[in-house]
Amino acid sequence: QVQLVQSGGGLVQAGGSLRLSCAASGRTDRNYAMAWFRQAPGKEREFVAAISWSGGSTGYADSVRGRFTISRDNGKNSVFLQMNSLDPEDTAVYFCAARSDAYYGGTNDLSYPYWGQGTQVTVSS
Repeated sequence: QVQLVQSGGGLVQAGGSLRLSCAASGRTDRNYAMAWFRQAPGKEREFVAAISWSGGSTGYADSVRGRFTISRDNGKNSVFLQMNSLDPEDTAVYFCAARSDAYYGGTNDLSYPYWGQGTQVTVSS
């Protein structure tokens, strides 16, 4: 089992930036592919970005490509989401997720059995 603890988030004006972090603990001896998802009020959870264990493969939702960057530091068992040019449409609770597989995990949230606690990101206009 791996536990994921998120940090970062908060309130920012449109056009601003935020950085989310997700630290893994527990069975960190395995290789985990990671991802970020988000859920806005009244909407279903949606894929944001994903990264393989090596960091060599990444993927983004069309809505965030070019503005958000997913990265990881395996020495610190952490994954990050740098969010730039934020828009009020980005307002949501953001979740990091992990799967016990080194390969890129894809966009389906069912592929990720481990989840962080969620962190609120609010973008004001």
